[in-house]
Amino acid sequence: MIVKKKVSKKRDHPSLDIVGSHGVELSGKKIVLCVAGSVAAYKAIELARLLMRHGANVTCVTSDAATKLVQPDYFKWATGNEVITKLTGELEHIRLADYNRADLIIVYPATANTLGKLANGIDDTPISTILTVGFGSKIPILMCPAMHASMYDNPAIKKNVEFLKKKIEFLTPQRVEGKAKASEPEDVLEYVLRKFGFSSILKNKKVLMTAGPTVEYIDPIRVITNQSSGKTGVLLASELISSGAKVTLIYGPGIVKPPKGAKIIKIFTGKEMFEAVKKEMRKEFDIVIMAAAVSDYAPVNSSKNKLKSTKNQIEISLKKTPKIIDQIKKIQKNVFLVGFKAETDISKKELIKVAKIKMNESAADMIVANDVGSVRYKKNPENNEILIIDSHQVIHSGWTKKEKIVKLIRTEIEKRLKT
Repeated sequence: MIVKKKVSKKRDHPSLDIVGSHGVELSGKKIVLCVAGSVAAYKAIELARLLMRHGANVTCVTSDAATKLVQPDYFKWATGNEVITKLTGELEHIRLADYNRADLIIVYPATANTLGKLANGIDDTPISTILTVGFGSKIPILMCPAMHASMYDNPAIKKNVEFLKKKIEFLTPQRVEGKAKASEPEDVLEYVLRKFGFSSILKNKKVLMTAGPTVEYIDPIRVITNQSSGKTGVLLASELISSGAKVTLIYGPGIVKPPKGAKIIKIFTGKEMFEAVKKEMRKEFDIVIMAAAVSDYAPVNSSKNKLKSTKNQIEISLKKTPKIIDQIKKIQKNVFLVGFKAETDISKKELIKVAKIKMNESAADMIVANDVGSVRYKKNPENNEILIIDSHQVIHSGWTKKEKIVKLIRTEIEKRLKT
């Protein structure tokens, strides 16, 4: 009698179901994610998932300090792979980081201790040993530093960074609240995608943008304006530049510094903005984004001299200013047009309604609408909630940081250009 041995088939880890769900740019790429002992360690889970969603196979290596902040099981859950917390006779450092064993090693977050050990050839932990091997086998290494600003400015740390910058890649940390904070996971993902030759749909697209407020002069000193900081427009311009677009930004007197890499045209009044738009649109653009908060009304007669303050009351007549967005498709019929619509204390249903009216009036392809009168927006204008509206659907961003909102806007623009 022949007895057939039952062979159990190993089931793929459920977390692997997300691999390639957002794209296949990193398909077949083996990425080692080293997680050092910084509070930012919890963000490494999100980074791992983002890399997987674009096709990567991610293996995490954690320091003892990191495991006290985030349990290794979370990284196993996130990646579907065993987490390396110590080196054994299995020679994990060789398996992961020897010649041609990985396509990229990311250190996120990278502490001062981790930088120092790699710069000076010290390998007394799993992370430092894997980095030493990867350094020697010339596997690309991406460092994402995270530490207090005073540590980052320490001459010894600077020396280590300068030495390593000649050999490996760095993502500059964000200086916030006295800290050099690790780059956001989305920014690391984009860096990795570009490194592996990802070609954005926006690459070399010519984009004309308006952003910031405008001012309308009552007299040479006094003006009518609004409270727009220009931040969302500037962040969106920066996002498009990072995606390879060639951006021209017509910028009103916002309080946020305009981005590097764009052609900046500074204006003050709505009329100046309109003239600048018409002048620039003598050239062909692929996309026009009207993100500026242009004054709807301007004084009929602006005084050439300062009005005296002796009167208890003065009257100012206002006239309606032209809607710049309504002229865009008349100048360039086939340009992809994005408009912004801000309202106050309005329901989402009503906001969608007025946004669609604006979209029809201007022949815009997409409208970004939000309520700037809500209590939570007034308390925290660094966050926002937007609706992205076109003729087919409404996308809700949820209440989140403006940095994430502009990424959503960029993604939605790319989707519509792709179809």
